[in-house]
Amino acid sequence: MSISMYQVSVPVFVRALTNLRGILEKGAAHAEAKKFKPEVLLNGRLAPDMLPLTRQVQIVTDQVKGCTARLAGVEVPKYDDTEATFEELYARIDKTLAFINGFKAEQIDGSEAKDITLPSPRGPMEFKGQPYVLFFVHPNMYFHCTTAYAILRHNGVELGKMDFLGKP
Repeated sequence: MSISMYQVSVPVFVRALTNLRGILEKGAAHAEAKKFKPEVLLNGRLAPDMLPLTRQVQIVTDQVKGCTARLAGVEVPKYDDTEATFEELYARIDKTLAFINGFKAEQIDGSEAKDITLPSPRGPMEFKGQPYVLFFVHPNMYFHCTTAYAILRHNGVELGKMDFLGKP
């Protein structure tokens, strides 16, 4: 039995974004319960040279919407990257979920060998569809989801492994 390009993209992205939203909700609830400004978490970083929580969420959503659009051969939606509250991050995740859930398997399946070119400050990065998903998008998505989790956990939000993994 083989696995399709749709199966390795959209459902995986949906689960990661859904779990990320849940993690953010716990972060917001923690700030409210402890009576401190949510900006403490939203601007939180693990190290001075790392990006803050808000940017981690923006990057995750950019990765998955971009990947889904490119595999399906449609224009990648542009977001403004102005989110500054938990509610705005939820809205961004929800907008991304609505976008990627709008695709059917037949729009993405068969894109294993599709040429994908991404702009980069160091020059264009070129991929075929399957390696793009498996070796570029998945690691980036999980890196930024993990970093968001770690920022919140580091700041005292009660999170566990199952918050990251989600329900089976």
